[in-house]
Amino acid sequence: MAALQSGIILNEGETLIVELEAELWATSSNPIAQLIGTIRRIISAILGFKKKGFVVITDKRVIEVYNQIQCYVINTGKHVKYLLPSSIMEAGYSKKATCGFFCPAYYFYYQGHTQTTSILLKGADEARAQQIVDAFYKAIAK
Repeated sequence: MAALQSGIILNEGETLIVELEAELWATSSNPIAQLIGTIRRIISAILGFKKKGFVVITDKRVIEVYNQIQCYVINTGKHVKYLLPSSIMEAGYSKKATCGFFCPAYYFYYQGHTQTTSILLKGADEARAQQIVDAFYKAIAK
């Protein structure tokens, strides 16, 4: 059984497809937005606040994880959600131009009955975004 960066432990016979870490600080792949996100992250780290989000896609399930830490070490919240096939209405990716057309940003998203989740894919191209959407669909279609 392998433990992942998100803290999820895989079941016997389960294979990790992709573990996406959500960019919770910067809003796009624009270098200026990345710089502002880095500054926000540094200030929060100095003050003792940390937040991390993950979407874990395996061959058998899809899990959404969100951790929040305050005062440097106190885990004030951890939310773990299993995404059910009946709750997902659509999944896909979108490409948005940032910094003119020099820095395309790819976002993986899925929409459920109660919420929409969008994740910036750092350093991804169109082929990688398509792979992630296909893996997500295969995992929830089982």
